[in-house]
Amino acid sequence: MLDLPFLPFCILLGCLGIVCVAFVTAWCQHWRGGFALDGSAQMFNWHPVLMVTGMVVLYSAAALVYRLPPAWSGPKLPWKVLHGALALAAFALAVLGLVAVFRFHNDHGTPNMYSLHSWLGLATVLLFSCQVGAAPAPHAPAPCAPCPHLPFPQWLGGFSAFLLPWAPAWLRALYKPVHIFFGSTILMLSMASCVSGINEKLFFSLKNGTTEYKRLPAEAVFANMLGLLILLFGVLVLGALARPSWKRPDADSPDACQVPAPLQGHAR
Repeated sequence: MLDLPFLPFCILLGCLGIVCVAFVTAWCQHWRGGFALDGSAQMFNWHPVLMVTGMVVLYSAAALVYRLPPAWSGPKLPWKVLHGALALAAFALAVLGLVAVFRFHNDHGTPNMYSLHSWLGLATVLLFSCQVGAAPAPHAPAPCAPCPHLPFPQWLGGFSAFLLPWAPAWLRALYKPVHIFFGSTILMLSMASCVSGINEKLFFSLKNGTTEYKRLPAEAVFANMLGLLILLFGVLVLGALARPSWKRPDADSPDACQVPAPLQGHAR
C-alpha cells in the first residue's frame, strides 16, 4: 500500500464529512420540507441530520484524534479530553435524533421499532452508550489482577480507563483492545443504520409521491448519492484506523503520556 501522508488524507476526510452533512441537510430542506420542532414531518427531518452528523462524522472525528501527528508526543491528556468531548457530543446528537423520530411517530400514531433500520439504529446507540465488553485478564502476575471478565459502559469505561490520571496501567491495558474493537464496530453499525434509513425513507416518501422510487426521480438519485458518500467516508475512516503507520507509537505509554513533557525527561 502506498505510504500516504496522514494530514492530506485527514483534510480529505474532513471535507468528505462536511459534504455528507451538507447532503443530508440539503435533502431534508429541499425535498422533505425543512425543519421544525412541533412533532410534524419537518421535526422528523432532524433525525437523519443529527444521526449522520453525530454517529458518523463526529464519531469518526473522535476516533481519529490519536492519529493526528501532534498527538504522538507530549502530554496525552489534552487529546484524551478532545476524544472524550467529541464522543460525548456525538452521543448527545444521537439522543436528540432519537427524540425527533420517536416524537414524530408518537404524534402520528406510527408504531416504533418494527423495521430493521430501527433495530440497527437503536442497537448502535445502545452499544455506544452502554457497551459491554469482556476481555481476558493479562497473563503477567500482579497482586491486584482483575477478574477474567469486566463489563464497561463504552463512554464511561473509556473515561475511567484512559482520561483519569490515576487509572492503573493494568486497567488501560485490559480495556484498550475492547474499546478499539467496539469503536470500529459501532462506526460500521452507524453506517449500516444510516444507509438503511435513507433507503427506508425513500420507499415510504416516494411511494406516496408523484414519482415512484423505481422511476429514480431526482430526490432518489440525490439520497442514493448521500448513502454512497456515507459509506465512502466510513470505509476511509476504518482504513485510517487500521493503518499501522498512522498509529501513535507504542513507546508513549499511557502512564508516561499523562505527565507533562518536562517531567517525562526526569522520569526516564
